[in-house]
Amino acid sequence: MDKQAKKQFYLLSLGCSKNTVDSESMGSLLQRAGFSGVVDPDDASVLIVNTCGFIESARQESIGALRQLAEGKGKNQLLIAAGCMAQRYGDEVVEWVPGIDGVIGTRRWMDIVPFIRRLRQRKHPTPLYHLPDEAQTVGRDEQGVLRASLQGSSAYLKIADGCRRPCAFCAIPQIKGTLVSRPLEMIIAEAVRLQEAGIQELIIISQDSTDYGHDLGLKNGLSSLLKQIVRAAPEIPWIRIMYAYPGYVTDELIETMATTPQILNYLDIPLQHGHRETLKRMRRPANVEWVYQTIEKMRVAMPDITIRTTFIVGYPGETDEEFAALKQMVSDLQFDRVGAFTYSYEASTPSATVSWQVPEEIKEARRDELMTLQQSISLARNQEQVGRVLPVLVEGFDNGISIGRSYRDAPEIDGYVVVPGELPLGEIVPIHISGAMTYDLTGSPEGVDQPGTAVIDLSSINP
Repeated sequence: MDKQAKKQFYLLSLGCSKNTVDSESMGSLLQRAGFSGVVDPDDASVLIVNTCGFIESARQESIGALRQLAEGKGKNQLLIAAGCMAQRYGDEVVEWVPGIDGVIGTRRWMDIVPFIRRLRQRKHPTPLYHLPDEAQTVGRDEQGVLRASLQGSSAYLKIADGCRRPCAFCAIPQIKGTLVSRPLEMIIAEAVRLQEAGIQELIIISQDSTDYGHDLGLKNGLSSLLKQIVRAAPEIPWIRIMYAYPGYVTDELIETMATTPQILNYLDIPLQHGHRETLKRMRRPANVEWVYQTIEKMRVAMPDITIRTTFIVGYPGETDEEFAALKQMVSDLQFDRVGAFTYSYEASTPSATVSWQVPEEIKEARRDELMTLQQSISLARNQEQVGRVLPVLVEGFDNGISIGRSYRDAPEIDGYVVVPGELPLGEIVPIHISGAMTYDLTGSPEGVDQPGTAVIDLSSINP
């Protein structure tokens, strides 16, 4: 391997946007150390897979990616398993994928460069591990490394890592450790850097964004942080909040959102279920009345707010009555966006000890039933947008069609606004909405003649 190839790396990031931020942070550290990233693993001396190990399907995807790289690995290439699956399973990862040289955990991504040096200095080909135990919290911030992931004109900015919530189905605290909020001044400085880079949308993320600052002794920490970001970076048009926790959407946060134009009237608040007893078994906030009251508060303060949530169906012990209560909540509250997932058995979590596991066929049937119910609600909510003019962030153009997102659509998980003709990429353009589908809207630039009832083939779109 020549000298240039020895300083090249290939990094595959799997899982959620929070994982993507860690991947890009690792990439920044490698580039600072003189490495350059490549898109072909055959051209790299270091192969890194930032794995996801949250549920079984994600774990299998990570194992498959590692095995594919291991099978094609050259004599002088290093293969490193990083991230959540690596942290959670350690030795088992090497057993599942022979050929792995190193395993580095979620709380030690900032040590990737010295870890590679250690691997290259080995005298024997025994895999090396860099895995903190569960008692250790997330790793330090690396000076000068942006804890953000840029996706076109949008950027995910991580404000904290880890989680202190006791959810019975979730392994995140085992993987990431407890909550560690990043210093406020560092987050503000990064928002300013992203503003200078010209981003149009700043997406605030962590395992639980509404818990920001708890470990720093802050009350209403997220609201305070948002106010300071707005003051420091007033030229970022959109600020979007993801991953709010039930019970922690405070009156102050609602007021901050309602009175600050930069903060989008959009909130992602994973509720997980709608029945008190199910929520208690989940070790989640079980005050269903709070949900109804808070949704009402948000809609009074922000009549056009878009609310996204997620639910787990088939949780251990879920009865027909409990599932019916979940459907009733969905019917009552008319969420704009809903994601429904079947319960995934995770052996190391408290939910695994519940004796009554719901059969797979019942889980699947309940998910289909819930999503069928939600589809009619989503369509109705979209139809309410017809005739409005919505600012749309343009993200792509293909086959004579531009696509973008309104404030109602978070990247990758929500819908699109589809517009005939070519619009300026990366800009926010006012679009007159003329048509609605279950997940997407259609329209044309404000002031341009409407396309009538033309049907747009969404299958040809390549965002």
